[in-house]
Amino acid sequence: MIKMTAKRILTTGAGGPAGINFIMSLKLAPGNLYLVGTESDAYRIHLAPTEKKYIVPSATGANYVERLNEIIEKEKIDFLHPQPDIEVAIISENRENIRAITFLPSREAVRMCQDKYESAKQWEQKGVPVAETMPIKNEADVEKALERLGTPLWIRATQGAGGVGSTPASNKETAVAWIRYWHGRNKNWKFIAQKHLSGRNLAFHSLWKEGELVTSMSRERLEYIYPHLAPSGITGTPTVQRTIHDERVNRIGTEAVLAIDPKFNGIACVDLKENSEGIPCATEINAGRMFTTSYFFSYASKMLRGDFYANLPYLYVKLAYKETIPTIPKYDVLPEKVYWIRHIDAPARLVKDGKVLGAMYT
Repeated sequence: MIKMTAKRILTTGAGGPAGINFIMSLKLAPGNLYLVGTESDAYRIHLAPTEKKYIVPSATGANYVERLNEIIEKEKIDFLHPQPDIEVAIISENRENIRAITFLPSREAVRMCQDKYESAKQWEQKGVPVAETMPIKNEADVEKALERLGTPLWIRATQGAGGVGSTPASNKETAVAWIRYWHGRNKNWKFIAQKHLSGRNLAFHSLWKEGELVTSMSRERLEYIYPHLAPSGITGTPTVQRTIHDERVNRIGTEAVLAIDPKFNGIACVDLKENSEGIPCATEINAGRMFTTSYFFSYASKMLRGDFYANLPYLYVKLAYKETIPTIPKYDVLPEKVYWIRHIDAPARLVKDGKVLGAMYT
């Protein structure tokens, strides 16, 4: 018998929720894999579910890329997947210096997706539904935004994940105090004001190859973890979410990605929120990395379909290795109204029609 050579894969941010879900998705799929993880957090490194794990400097540190390459050479890594946004950004800019293959969007696409003002401007220019957006540089800009956009304003930092730096503001005092608070904490962030979107909180998880959509699935976020700890009620990751079939979400999610780059490659996780008329509006794209709960679709694919068509981490790795993947639906690859219910220290539950179909890590 011929033993297949293992794919040797390195995942950064491997001890965080998104990294863990990515790695567990790969473990759920077929294939001979050797998984290595890195973390800049000395505590979370112990959570990484990989064969080997390494501490690395902060992605903005001078020796970050050098340290990654040391690990790549030591472990004979073929493929590198960066998970946290900051590591996606640094690795994207240094992709030619990385001694392993990557499957990232273009540099320009990563840059634009990681700047919420620039991406909003691009969508507006391309006719993609988006909340009206204004840059905020001073108090006068706040006054103009209140007059033009109405209340409450949605104030948010132009960079960062998990709703960081965002809050509704019903008056000038709240908006100004919010921005001063973050600047007072030495967060040199730029801020924007957007028209408040009052509808459903949605997500379009998609995989691309040279501008062609490979497959996708949409979901609705119903509850967030500890929402009372953030003024916006959004704390980065949902505790309750469900699959949806919505032609508008599929269409607008697709348009949002192609507006950024008509030759988009790799992962595009689009956040959308409905406006008062029920139209999904693009709010940001997590480019080059998976949503926090990628294991939801991977596990549901195994349980409900008996295949790996919705295991986007698995398909993404196959594309990176230039392997053929089966012909699969471009949209709605899973049934609708499948729930993923999770919380701190509680294995997630997959629920359909009120019945638990399985639990994470069991």
